[in-house]
Amino acid sequence: MERLPKDFFLREGTIVARELLGKLLVRKYEGKILVSKIVETESYIGKIDKASHAYGGKITERVKPLYMEGGVAYVYFIYGLYHCFNIINSVEGDAQGVLIRAVEPIDGIEYMSENRYKKPYEELTRKQVVNLTSGPSKLCIALKIDKNMNTKDLINGNELYVVEDGFNNENYEIVQCKRIGIDYAEEAIDFPWRFYIKDNPFVSVKAKKDENVKITNRNR
Repeated sequence: MERLPKDFFLREGTIVARELLGKLLVRKYEGKILVSKIVETESYIGKIDKASHAYGGKITERVKPLYMEGGVAYVYFIYGLYHCFNIINSVEGDAQGVLIRAVEPIDGIEYMSENRYKKPYEELTRKQVVNLTSGPSKLCIALKIDKNMNTKDLINGNELYVVEDGFNNENYEIVQCKRIGIDYAEEAIDFPWRFYIKDNPFVSVKAKKDENVKITNRNR
């Protein structure tokens, strides 16, 4: 499987967020290999985005990874309980990142089940199977992504990286719509910077029926 090159991540956030869909996220730890397909993302662009941790040029110890060159991990803690995993994009200092909102389990599902539910995959209910990785914090639990992964190099590192799916010939559609859970972000609430694979069961939240969405072909 061919890793995504650094140039892939040095582009504008909405481009990277859209093109990450269908790519494979690989997590390695303790001799285990967990593979999942990225099915939902959100772009955050610090300079103009009131939903971004780096809006207005804000720099704290927590958000320093956002200012790194594209191709590294930014993992942060929320509610004192959960982690969220982002991939930094654009050039150094530009403070752009893509939140990985949902993935579809591909390989190592038995490990994901133990990590998430503390029980074998074959014992999961149908609802638990779909909920395994259908959200940013859910996938972090399932894939064992925590603050130890913060600032990890996704280009040359061996613990966490992204590859092309050489067998993915699926001609799916992509939904572009508003992001989720940013009611504080004023006009940025309406930025259509969330992307997901249409009809994929692992997407965290489908766009509302009355929401203004854009649907395009994967290969547009």
